[in-house]
Amino acid sequence: MQTRQTERTGPLAGVRVVELAGIGPGPFAAMLLADLGADVVRVDRPGGADLGVDPAKDLTNRNKRSVLVDLKAPEGPAAVLDLVERADILVEGYRPGVAERLGVGPERCLARNPRLVYGRMTGWGQDGPLAHTAGHDIGYIAVTGALGMIGPDPDGPPTVPANLVGDYAGGSLYLVVGVLAALQHARTHGEGQVVDAAIVDGTAHLTSMIHAMLAAGGWQDRRGSNLLDGGCPFYGVYETSDGGHMAVGALEHRFYAEFARLLDLQDADGLRGDLARWPELREAVAARFRSRTRAEWTEVFEGTDACVAPVLSLREAPGHPHLAARATFAEHGGLVQPAPAPRFSVTPGTLRTGPALPGADTAAVARDWAVPALCPAPDVPPTQESKTA
Repeated sequence: MQTRQTERTGPLAGVRVVELAGIGPGPFAAMLLADLGADVVRVDRPGGADLGVDPAKDLTNRNKRSVLVDLKAPEGPAAVLDLVERADILVEGYRPGVAERLGVGPERCLARNPRLVYGRMTGWGQDGPLAHTAGHDIGYIAVTGALGMIGPDPDGPPTVPANLVGDYAGGSLYLVVGVLAALQHARTHGEGQVVDAAIVDGTAHLTSMIHAMLAAGGWQDRRGSNLLDGGCPFYGVYETSDGGHMAVGALEHRFYAEFARLLDLQDADGLRGDLARWPELREAVAARFRSRTRAEWTEVFEGTDACVAPVLSLREAPGHPHLAARATFAEHGGLVQPAPAPRFSVTPGTLRTGPALPGADTAAVARDWAVPALCPAPDVPPTQESKTA
């Protein structure tokens, strides 16, 4: 049963968030806050972002409400500042200086609401030589060393991991951690602040363990040559007879032993223990996987400690038995989508509403947040009585 928009659930129930509409990691961060129960009001501009995505299917705008405000109009910034006065968090993803030029930068917002957490989401950050230049996920993760690590061939190009590593892991998740930490500070000390969440910073931070291994001599600065980057024959992906793939992560000896037994691998221990024979081990494993279909190998390894799993497509993933049992994916409004995560025993997040359509909630937000400026009175032509008065 779907809950009403006014029924807040999740651990962030009661938290108010203003999101200045953008693209990529900012909307995803705001979606995560909304999934956790925050009342997220997305400030859309007239005409939208023109991304070619049907707003009714933009899942990053689920659980939110939308108002239309033209920040370039004389009355636009004042309406946003009225929202800011009543908010706990603001999220924006403009290039440095844009929010200031629009009249809704940190100085004005914090003057209006000193307890506000002002979250800024960018690729390069608010300062530095590249701060004002354009960029995308692939460039951000390239300069941090993260992209250079990914890919099975040390002599070939890196593998592009969609925009998951930079935009969402190094960007959105660090912004959410930052604004929630700052919210805790604001509620304890009554002091708001600016959170500068840069994708380059977050992505670099994600590589901390690899830097530790590199410093300790346990990692080569060359992709496809290490334990966790495809260089190890029992940590990688193999093709099956029907063109599918199986993912192998049998690192520990006891898991490898189970993997080798189920794969019917000959001289398994000898191949594993001698790095000079790893090419031989890789070919032996590849040959075995090529002998059966993905479905057949899935049945062989299902429920074992061999640490082997089928590589599923986005459309296949919701049907995996484990994910189905946990309801990792859900359907809402006819759209199959990942369910809110993580999970809470007392205050679970929910799918309350589908994607917020631009401006659809302007009147409701104006009422609930007590911001009448969002709904200015329409120009009414004078009546006959007023003309003759």
